[in-house]
Amino acid sequence: MSAKQILNVENLQKTYGDVDKPFKVVDQLSFSLKAGECYGLLGPNGAGKTTTIKICLGLTAPDSGNITLAGYHVPQQARLARMRVGVVPQGDNLDPDFTVEENLIVYSRYFGMTREQINARLVWLLEFSRLESKRTARISELSGGMKRRLTLARALVNDPDIIFMDEPTTGLDPQARHLIWEGLKALLAQGKTIFLTTHFMDEAERLCDRLAVIDHGKLIAEGSPRDLIAEHIESQVIEVYGDQAKAWGDKNGKLAQRVETSGETLFCYTEKVETLLQSLAHEEGLRYLHRPANLEDVFLKLTGREMRD
Repeated sequence: MSAKQILNVENLQKTYGDVDKPFKVVDQLSFSLKAGECYGLLGPNGAGKTTTIKICLGLTAPDSGNITLAGYHVPQQARLARMRVGVVPQGDNLDPDFTVEENLIVYSRYFGMTREQINARLVWLLEFSRLESKRTARISELSGGMKRRLTLARALVNDPDIIFMDEPTTGLDPQARHLIWEGLKALLAQGKTIFLTTHFMDEAERLCDRLAVIDHGKLIAEGSPRDLIAEHIESQVIEVYGDQAKAWGDKNGKLAQRVETSGETLFCYTEKVETLLQSLAHEEGLRYLHRPANLEDVFLKLTGREMRD
């Protein structure tokens, strides 16, 4: 592992099920994180994201593969590795019997911190999470966004080198999401490393230096958001809505390089939009949106538009 790599995963494999019907959740997955970067892991439901995180943390044993985390081999030295790691799970598993402050203090004991050490860090943690005024509040008194910020602050108790975040802003309103984003950007500015899974493509595009797209446990694309968009998708998108969208598409879809249909919406992907826009300008009963291609377009092209449970 390079001195600049804080997480290195090689040929990771995990299979569930019986011998007759094995199901590969993680299939020969390899990637690495550089210290100080935000790395995103994207994929549909069931793609293997959460299982990958659990294996990297030594919480689930792989069938095969090599993992080095914070200089330690996992799962053999997983406990030592986790001392240098912070974890923000999908759900807020805060202790409802404790106050905000007590949740941080109790959690610090898992890392062998003395009361003096956690007291020295408490002020910063509360300021970082913007919960100074809620220091003595019970968990039941907090909003969803506050609980999420406290869960993030708790993951920082031990001043970790790398923070694993599994869908950190799911279920939050836009204001709460932006507060979390500000906190994550501040951590990156401090030189922390973030390993992020998310279903929000705008979140990945805003935060991630690099990201990987996985499906059925396999790595299918990797790179910066900008590079993935340039490599996998046409630069311009026209979304066409309305009852007559299909009829218009049957007649004019050939003007685009590629057309996808989702419900009553046509997605026209192209490098040259002028002719398409001219054909739409004189159509009545049609609404359309012209925009640049984004990471969501890449994700849907690579993994499909069908619903995953």
